[in-house]
This record gives sequence, structure tokens and C-alpha cells, in this order.
Amino acid sequence: MTDLPQTERPLTGRARPDRRPHTLAEWQALGGYEPVRRALGLTPAEVVDRVDAANLNGRGGAGFPAAKKWKFMPAPGTAPGDGPNYLIVNGDEMEPGAFKDRLLLEALPHQVIEGALITAYGTHATEAIVLIRDEYRDAIANMRRAIAEAEAAGLLGRDILGSGFSLKMKVKPSAGRYIVGEETALIESLEGKRAVPRKRPPFPAQSGLWGRPTTVNNVETISLVPAILAHGPQWFRALSRTEEGGTKLYAVSGRVTRPGLFERPMGTTARELIDLAGGLSGNGVLRCFQPGGGASGFLEAAELDLPLDFGHCQKAGSMFGTGTMIVLDQTACPIGVLARHQRFYARESCGWCTPCRDGLPWVARILDALEEGTARPGDIDILRMTAAEAGPRGRSFCDLMGGAMSPLATALDRFGDLFEAHLQGGCPIRRGNL
Repeated sequence: MTDLPQTERPLTGRARPDRRPHTLAEWQALGGYEPVRRALGLTPAEVVDRVDAANLNGRGGAGFPAAKKWKFMPAPGTAPGDGPNYLIVNGDEMEPGAFKDRLLLEALPHQVIEGALITAYGTHATEAIVLIRDEYRDAIANMRRAIAEAEAAGLLGRDILGSGFSLKMKVKPSAGRYIVGEETALIESLEGKRAVPRKRPPFPAQSGLWGRPTTVNNVETISLVPAILAHGPQWFRALSRTEEGGTKLYAVSGRVTRPGLFERPMGTTARELIDLAGGLSGNGVLRCFQPGGGASGFLEAAELDLPLDFGHCQKAGSMFGTGTMIVLDQTACPIGVLARHQRFYARESCGWCTPCRDGLPWVARILDALEEGTARPGDIDILRMTAAEAGPRGRSFCDLMGGAMSPLATALDRFGDLFEAHLQGGCPIRRGNL
């Protein structure tokens, strides 16, 4: 997965090459659950302060600082009504090009539990739910087995390690919907309802699952927390090349020789990742890449040395998202890739608001027509209008529409001539004319 030494890979350093999970005894022999002991010796506020000092941004797509989210959670006894505080660990991995959380859930379930324990302690949560995409059957089985081991050893349940802190944890398989990446839609689905985003405020920390204070974090975010407690915030920040702390699981797919997953410092460049993936396949000449999965704007060769993190990608007109890079060479058509992704987003829309429900199928049909050679000259203007009017944040109920419009807008800006060429009988790359 990477050439970095184990000590510089807090996420994958203890993973076995065959993804076989550790037993509890094996994990403890590697230092497992020592970060939990250290955390329980601090106050919840001190745990949050350490994560804050580490500058850990959420790895689920938005890049929101983890500790800042945690600080919204009320202390015990201060929330109205009776009931638990919840922690939800989101492993419902549905972004096109994403396959990073699967490794962590399958190969390192005790690491996920450790991170969830520490996060729950810091956020005053007493119940934790690990939501895992139903197709990840090995991940579900391995997590359930590890939770049972931890419960039997007194590392989960009541009065953990004599600290007075108690936590119940369970795995919940998900039917798998892209919209469940939006945290309030995820909460709705866990309550047995249709996965539709909620109006905010109130935010989940005020009224989340079953109306109780709730924190939602991605699997990768949670998995980094034990290393911060074990080695300290400054060590964690020093792993990065930018101000955004730590390492990142970068996924690389598309036109590369060896698609894969690589743990590298935050701020690693696309050029380095393509080299790690064995270089370009196809004709070996880069056309473009999407740094953060299917919902991120297209970048080109001029951005190959851009540090890939949330801030730098945003300044470049794209988004870092889940850090799952999709690479296209000169034999691949970005409009064809875009058409496939837009069909996915149209299918995955919850249908709640008009721009998403009606606009995305419309965009997908136009892109398909461009690929097939049946588009009309005015269709490109319609695409530009849709990207401009429906793309900005706040024009739809959640960010699914905006995310889908980001690659469309950048493709129109960067590959305008290619769009026009599609009007002359369909995809010119497929016809061999480019």
C-alpha cells in the first residue's frame, strides 16, 4: 500500500497484507487499547482538546474539523429530556471511486473500536452504532466479532476499565444509498424512515438520532483518533505536509497500471500517487483527474503537483472529498465518465427537491445524448445554465446537487471544445477522431 515506515502510517501500519483481522490478544500485543486507557485517564474536554490541537479534519468528504464538531455535544445532564447521547460511525461507502473504509473495517476492526471508544468518551456518548454498507459482508462479520471480544474483556459495556464510563456498541448493516453520506439522512434511515436530509437547525448535536444529541463521523476519521492519543497532537501534525494534520488513505483508480489504496501524508501530490499506482495506463498521457471522487471537479496536468488536501483542492476549483482520485488518460473521455457519474447521482437522489429530482436526470440524458451523437446544439447551453443555477450551495435542500454539478462545471470550463466536438456525431475519442 505504501513505502512509508510503519511508524508513519497510523491508519494502516498494523494491517496484515491479506487483511486478516487481529484477535483481541494479538491487537493488545501490538499496543492496542493503550490509547483508550490513556484517554480514560483524562477528562472528556482534555481528549477533545488533544484532537483539536492535532488539527484532524473529518475524512468523510466535507473536511469539517473533528474536534469542532465534538464540542457541540452537550455534557451529561444538560440536554433536555432523558436518553443516551449517540455516536454514529459511518461506513456506508458509496462515493464513486471510494474504497478506503472497507480496508479499515475488514483488517483493523479493533482500531475502529478504539477510535469509537475515545470519540464516545470525548462526546459524552453512551451508545455507538457502526453503520456498514451491506455489501461489505466481511467487514460486518469482523466488526461484530471484534465487538464481542471487547465486550468479553470489559473494554465495552459498563464501567470500562473501572473508569465509570460505559458504552454500548453495535453494528448496523445499511442498504447502501449515496444520500446516507449526508448525516441527517443517515439518521433518518437509522430511525427506519426514508433517507431524506433534515432541515437544519436543529443540528444533530442538538437533536439527532431519536431526538437525542448525536455525533456522526466517518470510519477513517475515527480510526485516526487512537494514534493522536498514543503519540500526541504535535506528532500527528508533523506527519502532514500542510496545515491539515496527519496522513490520508488515498485511493487511486481509473487509467493507472495498479489501482490501489495508499496511506500518505496529507498534501501528497497527484503526481506521486500516480507513480505509486504504477503510472498511467492507456496511452500514458494524462488528460485529467478528479482528486476527490466522482463529485469533485476535474483538474489537469498543470495541477499534478498540487498538494492534495481540503484547502488546496478548494482553491484550485475542485474538492478533496474522500481523497479517492480518478485518473483519465488521453484515450478516456471525461464527458463519458461524467455521463456515467451523473446517471449514478440521478438514481441516488432522494427526490426531495426539484433541482436534484428533475435536474439530475435531465443532465444525465443530455450527456448520454452527447455521447451517442443525438444531442442538439442548444444542449450545451442548457448544461451551462444548470451548472450555474443549480450548482451553488443553498440552491437545493442538501449538497448532493452541488456536488454533482462541480465536475460538470469544471468539465464545461476545461473541455469546451470537446463538448462541441460531441455534437458532430457523438464521442470523437470513441470514434478515433481525437
